[in-house]
Amino acid sequence: MGAGDDGNREYGQKAFKRSKSHFTDRITADGQDGWPVEAGRYRLVASRACPWASRAVVSRRLLGLEDALSLAVADPIQDDRSWRFTLDPDGRDPVLGIRYLSEAYDRRETDYPGGVSVPAIVDVPSGKLVTNDYQRITLDLATEWTALHREGAPDLYPRALRDEIDTVMAEVYEDVNNGVYRAGFATDQEEYEAACAGVFRRLELLTPRLARQRYLVGDTITEADIRLFTTLVRFDAVYHGHFKCNRWKLAENEVLWAYVRDLYQTPGFGDTVDFDHIKRHYYQVHTGINPTGIVPLGPDLSGWLTPHHRQELGGRPFGDGTPPGPVPVHEQVPQDHRPTR
Repeated sequence: MGAGDDGNREYGQKAFKRSKSHFTDRITADGQDGWPVEAGRYRLVASRACPWASRAVVSRRLLGLEDALSLAVADPIQDDRSWRFTLDPDGRDPVLGIRYLSEAYDRRETDYPGGVSVPAIVDVPSGKLVTNDYQRITLDLATEWTALHREGAPDLYPRALRDEIDTVMAEVYEDVNNGVYRAGFATDQEEYEAACAGVFRRLELLTPRLARQRYLVGDTITEADIRLFTTLVRFDAVYHGHFKCNRWKLAENEVLWAYVRDLYQTPGFGDTVDFDHIKRHYYQVHTGINPTGIVPLGPDLSGWLTPHHRQELGGRPFGDGTPPGPVPVHEQVPQDHRPTR
């Protein structure tokens, strides 16, 4: 099944096209879709390899929803039956009792269109998929789950800034988040060049903006930063080489490299990142791009922990709130999958 970080994609003879999420029910405070916010009822299934799923993992950490919404981490390598739980004892998710995420999809609907994608939220009592709408999940975590947020949780989608946040996110999605995929899965030179040029054009437009302000919108971390971060943190490790987005490395752009290091070193961001999962997934699953399955040794990760000096721009990472607490022991990324000084 193609690139496993999202599953919901279509491969045509022409340009790469990402299909829309098929399961778009929402979990809301009023339960309007039949899925009310309820502590302990749902399980977030994610891959630390996947940028779309990583958005939800970061949001959940920042908002302090670890106890309210449990987390299942899938193996970064899928087989032909989809994302699998081979990291867990006996190869089964300990809460859902399933070996493959596709089982939760099948309990919701048989013969559904599209692939089995993460992030996915599953209803624990029924074992059914609720939603795989990666564009909506994080917005609802920020706005519908407020009764379960930790004390001091930041406002990741402040009402007064939503129009600007939405505009920035749409541009970043088109050119950067999805643009790297359009470049990586291009099947002809013209298609590749257009996508690759779009990636770097948008990064170059973002550079002066981030040279004068610490965060994308306003003076605090918002949803816009989360969505840009999950692509940038993968850029030099996989998109530069594997997806041929190689006009320059992120580490060669002083502003963007400092920006992404600032976020990486902020609790809730870097402590969710697993570089081993990221590299093994892209280089071993995308056999059409990398048929040997060889995973490169680089790049050197030690730079992620170097000083960024972004605090000199001001800004308040969590607004009037506070950083999240320590990562729960059972959710910690292995030390050898993270940079060391």
